[in-house]
Amino acid sequence: MSHSLRSARVATFVYFSLCGTLMGTWVVNIPAIEERVGVSHATLGGLLVLLGLGAFIGMQVAGSLTDRLGARLVVPATAVLCSAALVLPGLPRDPWTLAGALLVFGFCNGCLDVSMNAHAVHVEKAYGRPVMSAFHATFSVGGVLAALVGAATASAGLSPAAGMATMGALGIVTALVSARALLPTTPTVPAGQVEQAPTTGPRRTGRRIWILAALALMVMLCEGAANDWSALHLKDVLGAPASTAAFAYGTFAATMTIGRLLADRLVARFGSMAILRHGAATAAVGITIVTVSPWIWAAFAGWALFGLGLSGCVPQLFSAAGHADPSAAGANVSRVAGLGYVGMLAGPAAIGWLTHLVALNHAFVLLILLCAITAVAAGVLRTGSDRPREMAASGN
Repeated sequence: MSHSLRSARVATFVYFSLCGTLMGTWVVNIPAIEERVGVSHATLGGLLVLLGLGAFIGMQVAGSLTDRLGARLVVPATAVLCSAALVLPGLPRDPWTLAGALLVFGFCNGCLDVSMNAHAVHVEKAYGRPVMSAFHATFSVGGVLAALVGAATASAGLSPAAGMATMGALGIVTALVSARALLPTTPTVPAGQVEQAPTTGPRRTGRRIWILAALALMVMLCEGAANDWSALHLKDVLGAPASTAAFAYGTFAATMTIGRLLADRLVARFGSMAILRHGAATAAVGITIVTVSPWIWAAFAGWALFGLGLSGCVPQLFSAAGHADPSAAGANVSRVAGLGYVGMLAGPAAIGWLTHLVALNHAFVLLILLCAITAVAAGVLRTGSDRPREMAASGN
């Protein structure tokens, strides 16, 4: 394995961590920004839709740009833009300018998200073995780093704008320093591996991409629901104190991060289809426990299983999209990531709407159904996406 390939992998870790840190910096400053701008929770919820809309548009733009110009150019460029745009939500003092700032920041974040995932596909292809899940784990690590830095800047008395500008400046430097280590547009194939031409036609490949996108929507809808409703479930349904309820999301996030750190080895041994199928099934069992259990300790176990099961699902879907047609990796990843992001945003809203009809824990039946459908449909990964893993596992 060449030094340049190892350097490219490290640089990809850096960009994933940077993306998680930038988004996490915005998240930890939401309460202070909401108070300064003077908006209600409901108004803020509407403004966050613009963040998601900007991200969705950015993903579609970056996908085609990455295929045309190459990830080596687009990834650092979008990382610099996203780092610079981080300060924008910290400046406004009225809802209209905050809306514009969130739209721009969301657009830049979406561009970075897709371009770095497209580059991760190139790195994985060059390695000849699964490495995608570990990249997604470092995104979560970046969020933890943002929380720690955010707490430190707040205790130091820095305004949101000052703290976000500082993180943005560090992000720009990080993006520029790491740029040279990225792979060229066309990744090299390791010795002993033969590049295989796609075995499916354009129409079949396109249909498969949209199936992957639909599965990403389902899985990320489950993730979004856990992000917003796990703590409230313990507090409102099981009567846990707020300090205890907060650990529900922490349990989910911790097992998801651990699962992603371990998933690549499991994919190399069992294949991506098995990870998606058994992961979704495990998540279904976990959320079923959450739905029916009257005990707090069992709910924690359920949220832990839910996070562990979901942890390896999204990386496999992104990886399969990128490998389906290497010449259109960026565009395909943008479709899967874009629809998945819609699911991430729709998850909390869907559960919230269902709570008007049934109790919160009963609304989680929707998540059980989505996980079950994903497990049944996991066979879509049998074509193409498991091939490099089987080769890696056999030592070819």
